[in-house]
Parts: sequence; C-alpha cells; structure tokens
Amino acid sequence: MTIPQNPRREIEELIRRGDLEGLLIKAGELHGHFCPYLALGVRAGYMALKALGIERSTGMEEVIAIVETNNCFSDGIQMVTGCTFANNALIYRDLGKTAVTVAKRDGTAVRIAIKAEWQDAFGSRYPEARALFEKIVVNREKATQAEHEKLRRLWAESSFDQLKLPEEEIFNVKRMTIEVPPFAPIFASVRCSLCGENVMETRARVKDGKPVCIECASAEHYVLDGSGISTKKGGLQ
Repeated sequence: MTIPQNPRREIEELIRRGDLEGLLIKAGELHGHFCPYLALGVRAGYMALKALGIERSTGMEEVIAIVETNNCFSDGIQMVTGCTFANNALIYRDLGKTAVTVAKRDGTAVRIAIKAEWQDAFGSRYPEARALFEKIVVNREKATQAEHEKLRRLWAESSFDQLKLPEEEIFNVKRMTIEVPPFAPIFASVRCSLCGENVMETRARVKDGKPVCIECASAEHYVLDGSGISTKKGGLQ
C-alpha cells in the first residue's frame, strides 16, 4: 500500500483550477446530498482561500475557519478549507448567521457572509423546491417517494445554480485582522473509576477522591445539536 503524502491533493487541485463544481461534488460526499447552502459554503471557502492567498491547508491549525452557523453552509467550508472540528482548525460561534471568517496564523482574515437580501428572495426564485422543502423538511409532513425524489433533484439543480451567480449578488466580504486563538493543547487522559473508560483529564470529575467521567458523575455538559449549543446532565438516555 502506498500512503498518500498529501490526502488533500485532489481538493487542492480543484481549488487551483477554480473548479467549483468539482469542489461541490466533493462536499456532497461529506454532506450526503446537494443543497444551496452547501454550495454557498463551497464558494465562501474558495473565496476566502483565494483572498488570503492560501494554496494549501494541512489541517494543522495554520488556517482557522470560524463558522457562525451549524447549517449546511459549514460542511462546504470544512471540505474546501480543510478546517474541521477534529483537527481543531474549525471554531463554532453559535450566532445563527450564515457566515465564516477564515484567518491565517498571523491574524490576517476575511469574513464572508450571505446577504440578507439574497436569503429573503431565495424562495421566490425556486418556489417549487421551497414548497417541497417546507413540507418535507420543515414541517415533516408525510410525502410520497416521488416528492422526495423531486426535492432532491430540484435542490441539487439549485445547488449548482449558486455556483454561477455573481459573488457580489450573494456575499458581503470584509477583510480584517483578528486575534487567532493559540494552538490547541494536548491533554492527558485518566481512567474513570466507575465505567473504566478513558476520559480527557480536563473533562474528568472527582467522586470519593477518584476520577470519574461526566456521565458517571451525572454532571452537566455542553451539547451541540441541530438547535445549537445547550447544556445537558448525564448520558445519552
């Protein structure tokens, strides 16, 4: 087996060629389907890298992406920039805005946000797709297989449409300098005295003088789901 030295080689080549369709197809592999906001995340990520002169991102925190939403847009950002939660280069601010700030380690940054006017007018441009989205996704109403397939087709078509529109019609772009957070520290693990599983030392609690994990301690912790960040006690049950 030959181990690739640059696992992002194909994506970087698509960026160099300005192949937005190719990048959207790659993002669809991660996201599971094509949708307009995924495409806009792809475009925003591409625009940011080009504006900052970034040709390569190794996922080692030399490039940071700060997303302000946990909607489909963020998967496009992750795929194009290479910044993810797991490599500590993706920062989530629970602001509910479809926007991203991409920064280099020296603090040079660009913030790209979707214009409110574009968002407000989207439904009128794709009324059939919007109506099906409202029925199937927003209201969770029962729909036929044909309706599900039609939504996927219309959503995919509108997704690729977003790659062709003028940037100035969709995005607000602002260059800035920000304070980039320090590199993520590496924490030791300790073993929970109750369940026996290892837990990051900074997340462990103490019970009867021994380390326990948050679940065994029935302690409060943060949860990020479709509604944003909230707190919860105990485990998954």
